[in-house]
Amino acid sequence: MTVPTVILPRDNQRAHHWVDNAPAGVVVKFYKPKRTIPQNDRMWAMLTDVASQATHNGQKYSPDQWKCLFMDACGHEVAFMQGLSGDWFPAGFKSSKLNKEQMGELMDFIEAWAAQNGVTLKDPTQ
Repeated sequence: MTVPTVILPRDNQRAHHWVDNAPAGVVVKFYKPKRTIPQNDRMWAMLTDVASQATHNGQKYSPDQWKCLFMDACGHEVAFMQGLSGDWFPAGFKSSKLNKEQMGELMDFIEAWAAQNGVTLKDPTQ
């Protein structure tokens, strides 16, 4: 079943119609816009730069592991699980759940951390 979606303020009239005609018990949730594809691309470019140039506690990490470290530092829920092989891997909160504002804050934090730790972030347009 497809869930009806409206984008405010563009679809205000349609949203009013749906609310006015909704049966009792219907739940309506409002969400801020999700992160954008360009934001996602930029974040992964930044994480790749960090992973290729930096260590944490003397250890190299993958871009995905760095993402979890930065998300944790920004206060987002992150969990690491021990896999069947005994290796640890990141699980839990995903950056795809971030809204545009949260993604911007995460990237600002990565930029600041990179500057403080001698990591050069490439210009994503080049």
